[in-house]
Amino acid sequence: MQFITTSKDISKLYSQCTVIPLFDRGKSKVFTSLDEMSDGFLKKTVAHTAFVAKFKKHLVIHAPHTRHKTIILVGLGSRTEFNRSRLNQIAGRIAAQITAINPKSVLYCLSEMHTRSLDEALCLRQVALALHQALYRYTATRNSGKHKATKNKLQSCTVHISEENTQTRRAIKEADAIAHGMNLARDLGNLPPNICTPSYMVQQARKLVRSSKKLHLRVLRETDMRRMGMGAFLSVSQGSAEPGYLVCMEYRGAAKSKAPVAIVGKGITFDTGGISIKPSATMDEMKFDMSGAGSVLGTMASCVRLALPINVVGLMACAENMPGGKASKPGDIVQTMSKQTVEILNTDAEGRLVLCDALTYVQRYKPECIIDIATLTGACVVALGQVTSGLMANDQALADELLAAGEDAGDHTWQLPMSDDYQSQLDSNFADMANIGGRWAGTITAACFLSRYTEKYRWAHLDIAGVAWHSGSKKGSTGRPVPLLTQFLISYSK
Repeated sequence: MQFITTSKDISKLYSQCTVIPLFDRGKSKVFTSLDEMSDGFLKKTVAHTAFVAKFKKHLVIHAPHTRHKTIILVGLGSRTEFNRSRLNQIAGRIAAQITAINPKSVLYCLSEMHTRSLDEALCLRQVALALHQALYRYTATRNSGKHKATKNKLQSCTVHISEENTQTRRAIKEADAIAHGMNLARDLGNLPPNICTPSYMVQQARKLVRSSKKLHLRVLRETDMRRMGMGAFLSVSQGSAEPGYLVCMEYRGAAKSKAPVAIVGKGITFDTGGISIKPSATMDEMKFDMSGAGSVLGTMASCVRLALPINVVGLMACAENMPGGKASKPGDIVQTMSKQTVEILNTDAEGRLVLCDALTYVQRYKPECIIDIATLTGACVVALGQVTSGLMANDQALADELLAAGEDAGDHTWQLPMSDDYQSQLDSNFADMANIGGRWAGTITAACFLSRYTEKYRWAHLDIAGVAWHSGSKKGSTGRPVPLLTQFLISYSK
């Protein structure tokens, strides 16, 4: 879909569907102009329906006799209370209304939506991103007929803004890049696990790398990992007929001398729990357990589109966790690449086992900082629900940067504590540590486990177990936290 910005007189524009956001007080020049064009039809309709521009209220007006066939009035509420959270909510609601009408063209009157705290470029980016997200359709394994996904007719969106400048043009470009990365991550997550295997993830990385000369790829096979002593990673993949891979992508957008940002994603393409097998109910959703790796690939794709002037290393730790004859057993002890030993008390705590070796490996790139992303613990879903990602870090400045990026992107995180007081829960009688810390504070003890492999670097951990996908009738990947990671890299590059 094509986004076009314009600051022309609204009376000279045409669209099948026109969106007019309104604050509950004050006059709207756009509304007044269109009302005059319709000989007072808009005001009469508003009066007849008693529409008031309260937050989240909307009114759809059909005006076939005007140049704007369908008009959607959207309430923004009080201008003083309109903040980033409300902006993101409204952007999503408007996008849903537009896709429900399914026009070929849209005119989005954004020129009066911004406030002192929300500049026009930010509003434009979030509105464009929301529309991109609403237009996403998964079609890879859906055949024609009654189950065929509804085809989007929308081809162009003209956004009426008060002024066209470098910032607004950049906003459109960022929205496009983030949406592209999110859609890639969503497609990977939504694919069935018999298609999206570890080797398929390798194929998708190769496909992305071929698209840009700034990207370079290295794939570690199990033989490579065995030679390097990645016993923790191999303890997960050995139970499956599908081999595991550590996929290493380098984005070189700056001088070689500049230290890269490292992002490391958990890529368990299906998680049965291994010998500590999961209940059968909703086990199908464990195909989403590769969402951390999917967000890494999506973020690398966003970097390419934005041509960010930084260096980034993206690692995907890809494996299946299956209860095969060679699978790890509770009580097994393995040695990690860092030479530390781990007692595997629960084979369903496998994400941290592939990640700890990946986190050790990525240090050879001497990164400025390391961020790992994983659907790691059900405890995080209990704590934060399906709204906010969990964040833990060994460096407060890095944590603050990620929290700020989440606010800017509307992809929120919440910082949890990670003091040394929790470390003792990982004590083992037979190894340097256990892979689980007991019933309490499961999200934190999982981060404590990973922290033992990143002590020499600025490091942050994102637990995305609650936000990576939706369940129920809306089941599907969300593409998060690609917006957060991309915004972090955008801010870092400035």
